[in-house]
Parts: sequence; structure tokens; C-alpha cells
Amino acid sequence: MSGAERRRGPGPRAAAFVLAAVLLVYLVIMGGRAIEMIVTGRPVFVVLGAAIFVLPVLGVLLVADQLRFGAQTERLARRLDEEGALPDVSHLPRRPSGRVERAAADEWFDAKQAELERAPSDWRAWFALAQAYDLAGDRNRGRKAMRRAIELERGGADDQR
Repeated sequence: MSGAERRRGPGPRAAAFVLAAVLLVYLVIMGGRAIEMIVTGRPVFVVLGAAIFVLPVLGVLLVADQLRFGAQTERLARRLDEEGALPDVSHLPRRPSGRVERAAADEWFDAKQAELERAPSDWRAWFALAQAYDLAGDRNRGRKAMRRAIELERGGADDQR
């Protein structure tokens, strides 16, 4: 089964933007309600309105951060692809669900971690480690590793090959 046959519905980018748009509508409504409460001038409503207003502001900041992170990750992936160095996981055995089998993911992770130990300031190695974390199911550490890759690539520490 090819990737095109497996894919159902919108891609990850489209889904992220749809969810961001829905959240934005919700946050605008919440922000409006908060402002309505604040302008009443009644102390209890002013305090509650201010507290409610914080949530939309935080929500917008978090959504913007996640969209920026996704764009930066895509930029690094495109760059690696242009260099012909994008890590290829298509050969790894998969479960019927499409996830990489655990033993294969662990083996891939060990290899990528060893590569990182040889070149700890190479953003490419951090990118590959982030992908290995994701395959192993540890998305939190994967995101941290990807943020490190982005930071190193921005800092010009990309000539460590």
C-alpha cells in the first residue's frame, strides 16, 4: 500500500491550519466575552473578565508558536531533502497501523544517537535524532531535539558534516 493510498483526508499541514482557524474563532469569541465583562465596571466581572482574557492571549501565543515550529521543521526537512540527506525510514518494518515496529524503531534510535555523539553540534544529527524519538513514540523528547536542531541550524553550526 503506497503512502497515497494510506492517506485519508487532509495532510498534516492542512489539518493544523484548520484546527488553528477553529481555535482562533473560539479565542476571538472568548476574548469578546471577556471584554464585555470588563467594560461592565463591576469589580467581580472585571476580575473574571481579565482572567478569561488571559486564556485567549495564551492560546494565540501557543498556536503561533506551534505553527512556527512546524514551518521551521519543514524548512529543515526541505533543506535536507535538497542535500539528499533526509533520513529515510521507508525501509523500516511497519505494523498494520503504519507505525514502525518497536524493535526497528529502537535500533534506528540507537544508530541516530551514536551519530549525534560523533557530531553533537551538527543540526542534521539532531534532526535525525528527533525523527528517531518520534518513531520510538517519545514525541516530547523528539520536539526538544528538533528545537535544538533548529537552534543549531540558525546559529550557523551546520557545517559540521
